[in-house]
Amino acid sequence: MSQIKAPVEPFRIKTVERIKMTSRRERENILQEAGYNVFNIPAEKVFIDLLTDSGTSAMSDNQWSGLMIGDESYAGAKNFFRLEATVKNIFCFKHVIPTHQGRAAERILFETLVRKGDYVPNNIHFDTTRANVEVRGAKAVDLVIDEGYDPDSEHPFKGNMDVDRLKKFIEKKGAKKIPLVMMTITNNSGGGQPVSVKNIKEVSQICKQHKIPLFFDACRFAENAYFVKKREKGYEKKSVLEIAQEIFSYGQGATMSAKKDALVNIGGFVTVDDDQLAEKLKNLLILSEGFPTYGGLAGRDLEAIARGLEEVLEEDYLEYRISQVAYLGKLLDKAGIPIFKPVGGHAVYLLADRFLPHIPRHQYPGWALTVALYREAGIRAVEIGGVMFAQKDRKTGKEVFPKLELVRLAIPRRVYTNAHLEYVAEAIIELYKNREKIKGLRIVRESPHLRHFTVKMEEV
Repeated sequence: MSQIKAPVEPFRIKTVERIKMTSRRERENILQEAGYNVFNIPAEKVFIDLLTDSGTSAMSDNQWSGLMIGDESYAGAKNFFRLEATVKNIFCFKHVIPTHQGRAAERILFETLVRKGDYVPNNIHFDTTRANVEVRGAKAVDLVIDEGYDPDSEHPFKGNMDVDRLKKFIEKKGAKKIPLVMMTITNNSGGGQPVSVKNIKEVSQICKQHKIPLFFDACRFAENAYFVKKREKGYEKKSVLEIAQEIFSYGQGATMSAKKDALVNIGGFVTVDDDQLAEKLKNLLILSEGFPTYGGLAGRDLEAIARGLEEVLEEDYLEYRISQVAYLGKLLDKAGIPIFKPVGGHAVYLLADRFLPHIPRHQYPGWALTVALYREAGIRAVEIGGVMFAQKDRKTGKEVFPKLELVRLAIPRRVYTNAHLEYVAEAIIELYKNREKIKGLRIVRESPHLRHFTVKMEEV
């Protein structure tokens, strides 16, 4: 493994948190008590936690110092205006509406715009986005390019939306049934793949032609902009900020979970240009989140988000961030582990159906792999496959499985060292050697929406 060059961290570590390895027997008992659902495992019983990169970042000394100047006034706290100015500088939209996290931003946006029978196209919706569309009786539609479903394709922008399919979809369903088009950057459900500026511009032109607003799910906008700088012709000399500003200039608004590229542990926002829409969003916000200048957050959190949004644009940080994720991918790929290529910005995705070809889709190979990874090595990852995204056929009642059966190894920002990732790689390689011992699972109990968070399973 040492033959693959590890990236150098552009920071020093000031504070450490102890993590402890449990025994295999203890982990087996924990899995049984958790109903074979890694979401139900206490975090202190996890050695390396790659469940998500959302809210798991390590904040900087600059952000921690910002907490000390939190203005906890109910209305008009100075930290809101600091956040507002920062978001406006990057996103360039007129209104900034804070929320306690990204799915709250999605909820008030879709509750305002989406009606029963509507359609919302996206490159690929992630879980909460899809759920917030479909709980309103609308249909979440995925229109990513074909390469986005090909794990072996080296296309540099596999998160791109298929513009021809978008045109045909609008012509078929009618613009009046499409209240907005979303674009997820980077495309989380499709391997964390970026979207090119060229594609965003083309989608924007189609939306303008049909008077349909284009919104961004901007959780990982800085990582997407960095990929553009490295991969898209004509952007080599532009700053990440300039690229981000151009991206957002093609849309009418964005939702963001600040728990990703704002490098904080809580928070989010909606930002829009339309005055009337902003007023409606604020009225909904007051009902469930809080006053529009705090949106369910403490003043100290608003300050930390503002500072994190500035830090995430630092290119030495982004170089390290992207390189560390790629480092884990290279270790696995060199050992012959089936992964989604090219490696995305925030995670390495294992191809669970290839990793466990003896487990059929209805026994959830991705979920089985997350169970095995925790049982054998104390590593927690997340399935992005049949449990998360399968749909029930209305006529037959049978499950229709998504095209990709993945396990995401999401790397928290500024948290784990390269030695931790080497441990992860060694554990997965050893697991792959003994993969035929891994068992499939069946569902014992599930909820109607976002079932992966609370599902109970048993091994077959």
